[in-house]
Amino acid sequence: MPIVLLRSPVATMDPLVLYRVLELRVAVFVVEQRAAYPDLDGRDAEPGTELLWAEEEGRVLSTARVLRDPDTMRIGRVATARAARSRGVASAIMRTAVERCVALAPELPIVLDAQEHLVDWYARFGFTPTGERFLEDDIPHRTMIRPAGA
Repeated sequence: MPIVLLRSPVATMDPLVLYRVLELRVAVFVVEQRAAYPDLDGRDAEPGTELLWAEEEGRVLSTARVLRDPDTMRIGRVATARAARSRGVASAIMRTAVERCVALAPELPIVLDAQEHLVDWYARFGFTPTGERFLEDDIPHRTMIRPAGA
């Protein structure tokens, strides 16, 4: 079966799919990266937030969320299952996330907080580093921005 890209607000998601999306985020961020943090931060349920995910035969392979901050669109919680890496799945999720941000608010820039070792990967989608390096859960990060209209 082919990989299918899907999106939905949390309020209308199938509970089992939501479970699989959250399970993937915990597997990557909490277990694999050993970052004990509150993944369920309330932002997934905000009006206008969308979760995106790539599915293959009922398995969630990759995910991201798109949300609106006061003056920007934001992409976050980008995670890909170890077994799905290097298959182009995460790139498809990122392209879709950028497209959604532009569709929802073309006048706004898009920001994300990238793990430092992924800065070059995010640059492929039009993002450039801004500001200083910072630690989040003991992992070096850089804020990146994609200007409106880029």
